Amino acid sequence: MRIGLFATCLGDTLFPDAVKATAVLLTRLGHDVVFPPEQTCCGQMHVNTGYQREPVPLVRGFAEQFGDPSIEAVVMPSGSCAGSVRHQHRIVAERYGDAALVDAVTTVKAKTYELSEFLVDVLGVTDVGAWFPYRVTYHPTCHSLRMLRVGDKPLRLLNAVDGIDLVELPEADACCGFGGTFAVKNADTSTAMLQDKVRDVLSTGADVCTAGDSSCLMHIGGGLSRIKAGTRTLHLAQILASTRTSPCVLPETEATAR
Repeated sequence: MRIGLFATCLGDTLFPDAVKATAVLLTRLGHDVVFPPEQTCCGQMHVNTGYQREPVPLVRGFAEQFGDPSIEAVVMPSGSCAGSVRHQHRIVAERYGDAALVDAVTTVKAKTYELSEFLVDVLGVTDVGAWFPYRVTYHPTCHSLRMLRVGDKPLRLLNAVDGIDLVELPEADACCGFGGTFAVKNADTSTAMLQDKVRDVLSTGADVCTAGDSSCLMHIGGGLSRIKAGTRTLHLAQILASTRTSPCVLPETEATAR
């Protein structure tokens, strides 16, 4: 299958390893991964903040970059960006675009997937040949859980990883408190929610907290680092891309380096 890889803004600027791991994983599974070079932001941040007209050029650009008929699926390591493409792009196109844009986004959204749902629902695999010998807990991000409804697909993938010690996260479905600009506009509430999430992560004794969205991992990772916890955050794609011959090496934290 020819797969178009969407990096996302955070993947491009702060978490390139998650994007690279997605490409490595899909290639290892026998697929042709292409990276449209002119891709930009999906426009989610604008829409969520109330600016629905402004992202029209971004929505149009996404449809142009990934609308190539030779691209059979569009995959991204982000539930929130996949949710934006599938649920917000048509709204923007209908309100502020034109008929051609509506048709284009309708075509592209039908072949757009978050990584875990693509692996399980489209490729029909749960065991991707990964090896990750660490204690791991999984945080289901809000968009993947509530908008995309990926359910237990990430957990099914993690359960099949060789060597992993997967432990349940208490209050797993509670939001971590990030929510994009929510964390800026409602900083005190966001911080309180983060403290609850960090407490629950630490209660598992996990080496790694994983998720399908770099934004949530950035938020949770920031909370863990500020208290010098030894628990790291790592994108689901990096765990699934890790093998015995090409293992993912955990970065040291301040706590583990002592």
